[in-house]
Amino acid sequence: MLHFSEDPTIKAFHPHVAATARQPEAYVWAVDDARSPDYWFPRQCPRALAWAGPETTEDDRLHLIGPGGGDRVHAVEYAWLDRIRDVRLYAYRLPAGPFRPFGEPVPHAVVATQPVVPLGPPEPVGDLFRLHEEAGIQLRVLPALHGFWDAVIASTLRFSGIRMGNARPRAVQGR
Repeated sequence: MLHFSEDPTIKAFHPHVAATARQPEAYVWAVDDARSPDYWFPRQCPRALAWAGPETTEDDRLHLIGPGGGDRVHAVEYAWLDRIRDVRLYAYRLPAGPFRPFGEPVPHAVVATQPVVPLGPPEPVGDLFRLHEEAGIQLRVLPALHGFWDAVIASTLRFSGIRMGNARPRAVQGR
């Protein structure tokens, strides 16, 4: 299990109710390797993530992911490029035992209800652009995320929107 943070000094993770939580329970949050690319960003960076699943139509894949290769795209706003380039992000490895899958219908994270001590010191994640390239994930940069996000959630792609409340506001209609 992995937890990503800009803080390299965490000795233990304690259950808490996240500011963006939709449930009242306190958890320690982590992800597995498959979902770790969702967190190759500064914590507060808004991002719209989309990938092909078994139910994805070829039309949606071509229209939203595009012919540029791969079956996954992460979209961010131009305003975050310098922060993505400069952030020092760390990965904490956590024991799997206390965690259980979280999310329906497909789990998107794992949670624990007790404090969790990392298995060792955090490891620097490194160049986030390089990580995306090596993983075959398109990193798309847009002036604003909402148009892309609206198309993704109306499609047959699988998706995740993280920190979307930090995205540029939708344009005022009629301007």
